[in-house]
Amino acid sequence: MDVILLERVAKLGQMGDVVSVKQGFARNFLLPQGKALRASKANLASFEDRKAQLETQNLESKKEAEAVAEKLDGQQFVVIRSASDAGSLYGSVTNRDASEAATAAGFTVDRKQCVLEKPIKDLGLHNMSVVLHPEVICTIVLNVARSEEEAELQASGKSIQELAAEAEAEAEFEIAELFDDIGGAANDDDDDSGLVEVPETDGSDEDAKS
Repeated sequence: MDVILLERVAKLGQMGDVVSVKQGFARNFLLPQGKALRASKANLASFEDRKAQLETQNLESKKEAEAVAEKLDGQQFVVIRSASDAGSLYGSVTNRDASEAATAAGFTVDRKQCVLEKPIKDLGLHNMSVVLHPEVICTIVLNVARSEEEAELQASGKSIQELAAEAEAEAEFEIAELFDDIGGAANDDDDDSGLVEVPETDGSDEDAKS
């Protein structure tokens, strides 16, 4: 199906371009969202009449998007999830989760604007693109952790593997200290058992011998 693009569409073209797309893509996405019109003579004429208006609207929305992108780009949002000791999530983090995390932090981001290259299924820091406008894209970071404390450590640059190694080392240190304490207590008992009490005498035995 041939359509006229009413705005820039990634991997398709710029505003005003006539492109061929699959019917399903046009009917389910481009046409209902007002991103394109069927490429008929009437619609081509209508587009030419509206072109100046569409370009003005596009410029205004682009400026608004750029203002938001300036504040949003590089922001990090915490998403708390349950996970295994190895860091694998019990489920996955979606674009809806990203939208909710950004909204909770004071930004207005629709889930449809959040683009995931692949599902997030592990703890850690994950980049995500946010399409604020067809020509304005910024990047946010999702800090996926099991707790706020873990999120802070990850934000400082520590990976889940490093955190796990530190936790294991700390546990081993505590066990070693426990055995040292037990060993020290045992040594104290042994030292005490080697002492022999000598009874006091008044010297009467020596007098008897003499």
